[in-house]
Amino acid sequence: MAEKNEVCPKCGAPLGDVTETKTGKKLQRCSAGSWNAETRQTEGCDFVKWLPYEPEALDEKCPKCGAPLVMTMTRFNKKMKKCSTNSWDPKTKTASGCDFFEWVKAVTEELDEDCPKCQSKLVKVTTPTGKTMKKCSTSGWDKVNRVATGCNYIEWL
Repeated sequence: MAEKNEVCPKCGAPLGDVTETKTGKKLQRCSAGSWNAETRQTEGCDFVKWLPYEPEALDEKCPKCGAPLVMTMTRFNKKMKKCSTNSWDPKTKTASGCDFFEWVKAVTEELDEDCPKCQSKLVKVTTPTGKTMKKCSTSGWDKVNRVATGCNYIEWL
């Protein structure tokens, strides 16, 4: 629930409850506005207050210094594990503490199913945000030419 004194800077109405997006970001909307999922538009006042992602403590130790690791998210929704001693000073734009971090990548597991397009094996992929899909094991990405390669079969689960 919003604090009693939190009001919308645009229209003065109180802010609504904290909600969470599918990607895990938290926000508060102005109570005089609402999100229409069908039209994908805000109706009424469009003010949104984005709340910072709170790092989550993990049961893992930093391989560099032995301090606990935390799971955090960048402002672009990429998840990463980093050392809990690491911090960023926005005023001086410098980092301090241990510099260990590791991007959280998709988890792939082989399936005993054939691709309906090319008859190669399918794999099940779970993204860092928790979405799952079946895709052809021959699919890939050419970083130089920035194009998809292999079979393009994908089935979101």
